[in-house]
Amino acid sequence: MKLPLFDAHCDTLSAMHEFDQPLWRNSLHMDLDRGQKYAPRAQFFAIFGREFMPQYELLQSVLAENAAHMAFCRNVTDVRAAAQAGKLAAFLSVEGAELLDCDLDRLTEAYALGVRMVTLTWNHRNALSGTNVEATNCGLTALGRQFVRRCQKLGVIVDVSHLSEPGFRDVAETLTVPFVASHSNAKALCAHSRNLTDAQFLAIVKASGVAGLNLYSEFVGENPNVDTAIRHIEHFLSLGGEKSVAIGADLDGCDSLPQSINGIEDLGKLAEELLRRNYSEALVHDIFYNNLFRVVEEVCSPPPAAGKNSK
Repeated sequence: MKLPLFDAHCDTLSAMHEFDQPLWRNSLHMDLDRGQKYAPRAQFFAIFGREFMPQYELLQSVLAENAAHMAFCRNVTDVRAAAQAGKLAAFLSVEGAELLDCDLDRLTEAYALGVRMVTLTWNHRNALSGTNVEATNCGLTALGRQFVRRCQKLGVIVDVSHLSEPGFRDVAETLTVPFVASHSNAKALCAHSRNLTDAQFLAIVKASGVAGLNLYSEFVGENPNVDTAIRHIEHFLSLGGEKSVAIGADLDGCDSLPQSINGIEDLGKLAEELLRRNYSEALVHDIFYNNLFRVVEEVCSPPPAAGKNSK
């Protein structure tokens, strides 16, 4: 049986755009060919760093070129259909709400186009909140709270990676559905501002959300290897995170990966090491697939049909 994989964050779209690379087979961290070793497989593709539409149009072009191997998904019904057909389930996210001008109407438009996750900030303060890499550590603005509430109403997952600690607390207080830190590790093991405190991870657990293991070396530890990465998973597990740890590898969004991990083809080494340490196959599958699947199911389910128990 193949290992399933549902990854919460990659920057492959922007890397494809920058380096003029295809998706089927390339020299980046991730491509469809190497990803075939995982099944079922789902991936959030982030739009990052440029205007929204060029990367959205690139994804649509890639979907058309690789229709036999991937399908655009908006909810778990789509995911199940993609898995049944042996295809990658491709989800769309936005990294940094400034790509939507931090605008409620543009958020609604992005939802209509298929966006199902928004990282509220990147590394710079925007109209919604401050970030966790800036000295000015402000929380959600009034617009930020409106934006978060609109995400919940639409069925868009709120991503708190990059968000300031006050902003994180405000999100936790505002939402009544799960939220995620799509690509963030444990600050207790690597004291980088991009990582999560234990209190933050416990808030994610309380909200039934997930934190995705980020494989960017700078967020894993000094001269990291597979063991270093596994320690972050184990730390989150020690906090009761069996249902709240996922994979958010940040492939094609980082300059360096842990030793012996060169790209998507090597993510299975993490699973192998967990199994070697006598973690159950069920837990490994939860981390690699089921936990994020559950969040998508809870947050992104299509609204009830008009006239059926709706008011």
